[in-house]
Amino acid sequence: MSIIAKVGRAHWKTRLLFLSMYAFLCAGAATMVYPFLLMVSGSVKSGVDVGDFAVVPRFLTDDTWLYRKHMEGLFNERILNLAIAYDLDARSFDTLKPPAAANPNLVRVYAEFLEQADLPSHATLAGYMETPTSRTLPEGLRAFKQWLQARYGSDIGAVNRAIGAEFVGWNSVSVPPERYLLRREKPAGTPFMRHLAEFKTRKRPWGLRILVSPEGFYKRMFLPAQHGADIEAVNRAHGSAHDSFDAIRLPRAWPADAPAGLRADWETFARHTLALHWLRADESALSSYRAFLEAKHGAVATLNRRYGTGYAAFENVPLPAEPPLDGMAASDWEAFVSGWTDPDSDRLHRIPISALRMHSPELMFRDWLLDRFGSLANVNTALNTDFLSGADIPLPQREFHAAWFAENRGGLRREFVARNYRAVAEFLLFRGRGIVNTVIYTALAVLTALLINPLAAYALSRSKMAGAYKILLFLLCTMAFPPMVTQIPNFLMLRQLGLLNTFAALVLPGMANGYSIFLLKSFFDAQPRELYESAMLDSAGEWTLFWTMTMSLSKPILAVIALSAFAAAYANFMFAFVVCQDERMWTLMVWLYQLQQRSGQAVMYASLVIAAIPTFLVFLFCQNLIMRGIAVPSEK
Repeated sequence: MSIIAKVGRAHWKTRLLFLSMYAFLCAGAATMVYPFLLMVSGSVKSGVDVGDFAVVPRFLTDDTWLYRKHMEGLFNERILNLAIAYDLDARSFDTLKPPAAANPNLVRVYAEFLEQADLPSHATLAGYMETPTSRTLPEGLRAFKQWLQARYGSDIGAVNRAIGAEFVGWNSVSVPPERYLLRREKPAGTPFMRHLAEFKTRKRPWGLRILVSPEGFYKRMFLPAQHGADIEAVNRAHGSAHDSFDAIRLPRAWPADAPAGLRADWETFARHTLALHWLRADESALSSYRAFLEAKHGAVATLNRRYGTGYAAFENVPLPAEPPLDGMAASDWEAFVSGWTDPDSDRLHRIPISALRMHSPELMFRDWLLDRFGSLANVNTALNTDFLSGADIPLPQREFHAAWFAENRGGLRREFVARNYRAVAEFLLFRGRGIVNTVIYTALAVLTALLINPLAAYALSRSKMAGAYKILLFLLCTMAFPPMVTQIPNFLMLRQLGLLNTFAALVLPGMANGYSIFLLKSFFDAQPRELYESAMLDSAGEWTLFWTMTMSLSKPILAVIALSAFAAAYANFMFAFVVCQDERMWTLMVWLYQLQQRSGQAVMYASLVIAAIPTFLVFLFCQNLIMRGIAVPSEK
C-alpha cells in the first residue's frame, strides 16, 4: 500500500516533494557517474592530454589535439627530437599545431626522394616505439613484436637466441632509444639492432619514420649550447644578422671566408660533436691519413693484423669512402678526425679541416633535387618555388608527416582509443596464470559461500537453540574488525598448516561470513512455517527441507550472497598477495597492481575499467535476483 494516496499526489506540495526527491537522486547519480566517465576518458589519454579533464577526449573531435597526440607518438614522446627533425622552436607537444598549407609539389618530390634514395638505416628513426612518459604499449612496438613472432615463432627463448637478447617474456620486449647525432652515438652492430633496422626499413611506412637532421641538431642544440638561446649572441660570433635560429644554415664545407666565430663553431661541431657517419673526407686528406696510420701502427704488418687486411705498404691504404662503424678502423678514424698526438714525436695528426664535408639527409635531398631537375632554376619552375640557392631548399619533413596524418586520422583515433587497453590485455595474457587463478578462486569462494553460510543460517533458524541469539551476536561482532586486522593471524595460521601458496589459503578464511549468516537467518525465519510442516507430514527429511525447499525459496538472497562473495574474492589484493607470494598463484588484482607500478596514469585507468567489467556483467545479468533478495525480506 502506498504511503501517499492518489488524491494527495495531485497536491502541488506533494508534487514539489517528488520533484525534489527525483532531483536529489539524479544529482546523486551524476556524482557517481561523472567520476567514472572521467576515468574512462582518462584511460585513452597520454602525456600530451593527461591534464585535460574533459569527459569526451578532445582528440576524438578536434583534429588539432589528434595531431598533437600523433606527434607525441611519432617522436616517441621526446619533444627535442621533434625540434631537431622539424627545425622548429617547440617546447611541448600540447602547443603544437598542424603546419600551414604546404607546397604540394615539394611534398610530392620529397616522397619520391624517400622511396628512391638509398638512405642508411641510421638516417631514420622509427616512431611509436617508446613511451617514456605515458608508459604504455605503442603501435610500433606491437608491430615489432608481431614481426618477430611471425619470423621466429612465439617461443621467447628462440627469439632471444636469434636476436641476441635476454627478454624474460614478450611483455618485457622493448627497444632502446635511437640516437644517431652525437659523436658517441653510433649505429649499433648487435643482432638486435640489425633486426630493428630491418624492421624499420622494410615494415614501417615513411609516414611513421623520422629523417635525422644534423642541420637541425646544429641549430637547435649545438649553437644554443655554445652561445645561449639568444640569437644576437650567435650573430655577434658569426658576424650575421639572422632574425632567429630558423635562418641559420649549416655549411656543407668549412667556411674559409667566414668570420672566425663561424669557422670555430663549424670546426668544433665537425671534429668533436657530430657523429662520424655524417662526415666525409675528400681525397686531399689521403696523405695525412696515411701518415697518421703509419705513426700510430708503426708497421703495415701491424695495421694488417689489426684491420684484417693485406696491404703491401701504407701507400696502398685507401681513404675510406664512408666512415668505418666498428673495430679498430672506426677507432682510428675517430682519432684522425678529432686529432691524435704521436707520443714519440708530439706531432698532432688530424684531418685537414678543409677536407671535411658534411653528409646529411638535408644535403642528400638537395643534391637529389638538383640532379633530377638539372638546375635551381628548373627546380623553381617545376615546383613553383623561389629558392635563391640550394642551401635554401628545406627538408619538407613536417609537411610530409602532416599530409600522412590527414590521410590516416581515422586509424589514429582508433589506435589511441584502444592502445592502453591493448597494453593491459597483453600484460595479463602473457603474465603468469592471473586470469585462470582468479576464475578458480572466485568460483570456489562463491561455491563455499553458498554452502557454508546457508547451512549455518539454517541451523540457527530451524533449531531454536537457547543460545542462538548469542551465537548470532558473536557472528555480527566479527564485522567490527576490519579485514586488515585479521590478515596477520590468518597468515600465521595458514603458515602453520602449510597452506600458503594454495587455493585453500585464499578460500578457507572467507568461507563463513557473519553478516551473510545474519541475512540468511532473517530470510529463513520469514519462510512460511506451514510449508515445512506439510513437507514433514509427507516424510521429508531435514536435508530435503534444506536443499529442496529452503534453498529453492531463497534464490534472491542467495544471489546477494553470491555477488558479495564474488566481489570480495575478485577484489582481494592484499590478502591474496600475502598468502600467495608465488607468482604462479597470483590473482588478477595482484598482476594489475604490478602493471600499475610500471605504467602511466592512462594505462592504470584502463586497467581499472577492465577490472570493473566482470563485476558489472555479473550484476547486469543477475540484477533481478539481486533486487528481489534486497526487497523481499523488507517487504515481508
